[in-house]
Amino acid sequence: MRTPHAPAPHAPPGPRTPARSAAAPAALLAAASALLVALVAAEWRPLLDLDAGISRTTHRWAVAEDGLTQAARVLTDWVWDPWTMRLLCAVTVVVLLRRPSNRWTAGWLVVVVAVATAVQQGLKAALGRERPVWSDPVDSAHYAAFPSGHAMTATVVLGLLLWVLRRHGPGPDVWRTALTVAVVSVAGVGLTRIWLGVHWPTDVLGGWLLGALTVVAAVAAHRRLCPAAPHGSGGARPPSSSPEPPTSPEPPTSDDPPRRPR
Repeated sequence: MRTPHAPAPHAPPGPRTPARSAAAPAALLAAASALLVALVAAEWRPLLDLDAGISRTTHRWAVAEDGLTQAARVLTDWVWDPWTMRLLCAVTVVVLLRRPSNRWTAGWLVVVVAVATAVQQGLKAALGRERPVWSDPVDSAHYAAFPSGHAMTATVVLGLLLWVLRRHGPGPDVWRTALTVAVVSVAGVGLTRIWLGVHWPTDVLGGWLLGALTVVAAVAAHRRLCPAAPHGSGGARPPSSSPEPPTSPEPPTSDDPPRRPR
């Protein structure tokens, strides 16, 4: 009697490719960035009123809290300044150049940061948004307001450096420390710009969005153009080229009765 064949199980879906996994966040960031740029360019009144209300409140606090304001100036002018971020990127590039296998990544870092700076300055010139003006300013800044160069540069540089660090397989403590420092720095630099009254809140939001979009697009380009991960990057090990020896069936035991011919 023949037994019916069991239905073949469905094969599990394969892993998503890096290009597919980056498409959704890139599309979302691009849409949000484009919408914000359009609203700023059109000088949409509800957006301007929201910016003005938040900025007036934070400026009153900044004037009243002199110690906190001085700390914000030190952080924004020295620790989180765009040139400090670029210097940190330059040090990373020098370290990467010590190994020939990392030279492509080093060049990629330089190009992405340069392109991000050009995009940032191009948007400032194209939109020409005025910065907040106060009768009792606590700080000053130059050039147009949108997007915030401090916020965008910190997001781009620290986001890229986090990804490069992740590829080289850091220990859990090192990774948690780096991630914490990066998140605090990106959030902190944006808040200091608003606190000091040199940027509207949407300038900072635009810097964060455009910076995150730059990181996602740059990482996708790196994976497409240079997919090989460096040794020790924590990636999956390649399968062994030597096949396992076949296992031979167990011989019949001596207790098996001999078969009688029919």
